[in-house]
Amino acid sequence: MEGDHWPHGSCDGAGDSLARLRNRASGFFESLSVADLVREAPRHLWVSDWLRVADDYRISAESARRDESVLIALEAWLCSLTALEVVRSLSCPGDLADSDLADRFGIGLRGFEDDAGPVIERVKIDGLDEEALTGLFLPAFRHGPSPVVICIADEEATLGSMMSRLLPASCRRSVSLLLVDASNSFVRRSFKPEHMLQCWLDYLEARPDVDSQRIAVYGEGAGASHASRLALLDRRIAAAVCDGGIAAPVMRRASLRWMSGLEQAVRDTTSPGSLLPSRRIACPLLVVVGSRSMVWEEDALELQAGYRQAGADCSTVVPNCIPHPLGEVENFVAVDDFILEWLDSKLGVARPMDPVTYL
Repeated sequence: MEGDHWPHGSCDGAGDSLARLRNRASGFFESLSVADLVREAPRHLWVSDWLRVADDYRISAESARRDESVLIALEAWLCSLTALEVVRSLSCPGDLADSDLADRFGIGLRGFEDDAGPVIERVKIDGLDEEALTGLFLPAFRHGPSPVVICIADEEATLGSMMSRLLPASCRRSVSLLLVDASNSFVRRSFKPEHMLQCWLDYLEARPDVDSQRIAVYGEGAGASHASRLALLDRRIAAAVCDGGIAAPVMRRASLRWMSGLEQAVRDTTSPGSLLPSRRIACPLLVVVGSRSMVWEEDALELQAGYRQAGADCSTVVPNCIPHPLGEVENFVAVDDFILEWLDSKLGVARPMDPVTYL
């Protein structure tokens, strides 16, 4: 019966548009179950099928390049990267060689950059300690000054891994992206990460294609804490996807629960808003529950209640995650799309979003 589970036997490889492929990938994740993921045979089959889809699109991109059909090539590269992200989400050690997957991502990212030409800018600026900060600027699909989002990856992730996910999600949006290489930029620095990030704010303000009144920040993993501190420090940030500044209080409370052995009692006696930092982030903020911010649902909702009680704008999104032999599998397509739509809504280019969303 494994062969009846999409994509095996029903995916036609290259030929779909990026939007359609992302919809199919999202539907694939929504159809998964715990029973599916713990069985090696179907997981290996899906990994093989999605690798085939990625290879089909890579071949299509290379063919379009030879025919000088640049737009077709670019979309095919994005489709290939999306399929590879599905593989990365599903894979366990032994399903395929890590070096093989990394090589495939490298080929896709280099191919997209080569065909995109000077549109994608690799940026290098001086930090406060005069050591270089590196990033990647992806312009919006529009002319004139546009909103921009500073994207900060987890410190253990590479710039390429964030780029391979956000490039397809941001295609044809009205917001520019600045991807910051946090893995190298904030280690062994003499200044705090939020102060180094202010250098990027200064850089963006000086760009004529950036609307300096609409600069947002988005952090993943450890980057979510950096994003919180930047939004707290600098009023130039118009919206933030972050951990709300509660990483340290949450860790302290988790330690208290463990030491006391009275987890439920500790929860019950905690009043709404107790996780609020001593200073509140002034701009609208979104807390993504789970690995992207390392914040639990109950803590995110408690933070939101405190913000809303104070009349501030705080939203929460709770992704649907499926248990996996190595942790959890997340529908990254749905989560990335929601985050970018929320940022669009706060930067004035889309409709308002609900304050709490379960994906």
